[in-house]
Amino acid sequence: MTDRIIITDLRFFGFHGVLPEETSLGQRFRVDITCSLDLGEAGRTDQVENTVHYGQVIEVVERIVTTHRYKLIETLAETIARSLFEAFARIDSLIVRITKPEAPVQIATGLIAIEIERSRSRG
Repeated sequence: MTDRIIITDLRFFGFHGVLPEETSLGQRFRVDITCSLDLGEAGRTDQVENTVHYGQVIEVVERIVTTHRYKLIETLAETIARSLFEAFARIDSLIVRITKPEAPVQIATGLIAIEIERSRSRG
């Protein structure tokens, strides 16, 4: 599959983390989503119902990041992947990247991120 919908640099405020200040003060998170699916029919018909509406994808991601709390961003990413598969039957596989630009680590600069790749179980 080479067709993809790519959504990058979504920015949300959430309360995910292990440290007490992360869960009480919160922090910014960046989310990148790559959805692999067949976009051929959408390209031929020019009909939104033949694709995955990226605005609706963003709404699902925003709801999860801003209304749930997880200790691990790995769990946050898994929840996003599972929810997107449940909401959009056309998605065959996903890449979800979560970045914590202000992770509480003792370095002068840098980003902390995790990335997962998941495929839908068909059959």
